[in-house]
Amino acid sequence: MAQARSHVGQQRRSPTEGQPTWRQRLRAMRNLPPFMGMVWRTHRGYVLGIAALRLLRAFVPIATLWIGKLIVDEVVAAAGAGTPDWRRISSLVALEFGIVVVGEVAARTGTLLESLLGDLFSNRLSVQLMEHAADLDLQHFEDPVFYDRLERARRQTVGRIALLAQMFGLAQDALTLVTLIGTLLAFSPLLFVLLVLTVLPSFLGETHFAALGYSLLYQWTPERRRLDYYRMIGASDTTAKEVKLFGLSPFLVAQYRLLSDQFYAANRSLAIRRSLVSTALTVVSTLGYYAAYGTIVYRTVLGRLTLGSLTLLAGTFSRSRDLIQRMLLSTTDLYEQALYLDDLFTFLAMQPTIRRPDNARPFPRPIRQGFEFRDVWFRYPGTGDDADAPANPPSDDPSWVLRGISLRIAPGERLALVGENGAGKTTITKLLTRLYEPTRGVLLLDGHPLGEYDPAELYDQAGVIFQDFVRYDMTAEENIAVGRIGELAAGGDDEHPRVVDAARRSLASEVVEALPARYRQMLGRRFEGGVDLSGGQWQKVALGRAYMRDAQLLILDEPTAALDARAEYEVFQRFTELTDEKMAILISHRFSTVRMADRIIVLEHGRVLEEGTHDELLALGGRYAELFNLQAAGYR
Repeated sequence: MAQARSHVGQQRRSPTEGQPTWRQRLRAMRNLPPFMGMVWRTHRGYVLGIAALRLLRAFVPIATLWIGKLIVDEVVAAAGAGTPDWRRISSLVALEFGIVVVGEVAARTGTLLESLLGDLFSNRLSVQLMEHAADLDLQHFEDPVFYDRLERARRQTVGRIALLAQMFGLAQDALTLVTLIGTLLAFSPLLFVLLVLTVLPSFLGETHFAALGYSLLYQWTPERRRLDYYRMIGASDTTAKEVKLFGLSPFLVAQYRLLSDQFYAANRSLAIRRSLVSTALTVVSTLGYYAAYGTIVYRTVLGRLTLGSLTLLAGTFSRSRDLIQRMLLSTTDLYEQALYLDDLFTFLAMQPTIRRPDNARPFPRPIRQGFEFRDVWFRYPGTGDDADAPANPPSDDPSWVLRGISLRIAPGERLALVGENGAGKTTITKLLTRLYEPTRGVLLLDGHPLGEYDPAELYDQAGVIFQDFVRYDMTAEENIAVGRIGELAAGGDDEHPRVVDAARRSLASEVVEALPARYRQMLGRRFEGGVDLSGGQWQKVALGRAYMRDAQLLILDEPTAALDARAEYEVFQRFTELTDEKMAILISHRFSTVRMADRIIVLEHGRVLEEGTHDELLALGGRYAELFNLQAAGYR
């Protein structure tokens, strides 16, 4: 058994770490109005219907209690006189029956509307989260703090469905309580004072523990994400081979058990404390109830109250106490949910730094001058303290990925980037497609800063196939159409001709047409009937996206890494066709591929070391020639 060791740090957590202050608690409650605004915009008809039904149900308790009082007084009067008024008694019973039936129908109908509204709201919120996440910068997705916030925001799509019914129920209970308290005040203000004293301790206790509960979940967000990760890689088709062959299961299980036991211990401690305090406060509440009940009985014995009033006040006090306790629990939970809403609205308030300028320059079609890097420096956010690069950065500073890059890419030119891992090749493509902004320097397109163009138009005119391309658990047709997914949406039930053509040109057709359902075949093992492909087959499908894209700028990052020698040869026989009249950036460690480029840039430590054609660089006898000869020696 592998020795379990936590990789998230086992520093001691303060009991109040992450616990919000009272100011933060009040600020969190401000999330409820905008939340209700989102609900209102989801479906106004449902909201109005639910509000009307809740309003009707709010008066049912006091109505039934009051009619019950009248029935009891009528029965007592009839027993004393010996001549009961059966017509009046039966009318009161029938009226109470009718009110109860109306209340039940309203409750069932309201539950239906709240369920429909909750499902619709969840769908709309999920779409909003997806759309907002798509607008954020790539750097956000490479930040673990962002992932913690995103994880908490995602939970709102399901957890907030219950919040809708909770808020409506709280409003209904508040209105009912007003009618009941009004009855108590009319008969005896002392009963109202006793009522407040019985429920106030519970309110303070529950509010305190709600804050501690949120604090615990907030602190453990990174660990819970790691628990989900261990659970995923411990039982996944993508990791099953290595987990089995490397014997990783005991290690993963031990890591999961360690973290889950730590979270259970922290949660158990809080739950026990909460239970003990709640029990003590319940005893206090019960004592208060029986003090009030004794007061009502005492006044009835003295003849100050009728038996009907005894029934009314006892029922009113009991229901008021239960209502207040339920409202306090709901309010406490509502406050806790408002804290989580703070996570949701904080996420939705995040804004991208790379966005469309107000007066965006029209994107050139076609591109006439090309791209130009002018003294471009770059390091990833969070890896350095200052924004500007020094004139001569120290050699031991690994934060700078690019250091003074200056180069041009002309229209129709095929440019290859060569260098060891970490030289900055992929980073150049990220800047070129404006997934990141240069830390210093400027990147031009047709002589104008790239930031003056709409990023969406740049994305539309760039086709990128990374080495770690995504293997979508979708149909083969959809996997290829990812390159221009809007084209597929316009097609019918037949195989889309443009997808078929892209598959033929990328050699993916020989893979797809051998599948049972051809282009309608589900790929991947996530869904029923899915078929997995080999690495080389997947890469042909991914290359089909580049043909489908038909963009002015084409970037291929190790496009043939998983192909065998014959397949690679066939793919690059068509490389000229794919890049005809387009700017192409090719990143590859295979010099048989690189030599097909018009110009080769050799990068080292974020700088341009050499530049030229394949023959020119070989004649130069520098780093390119050294790397080429090292690779060629392996084939001799």
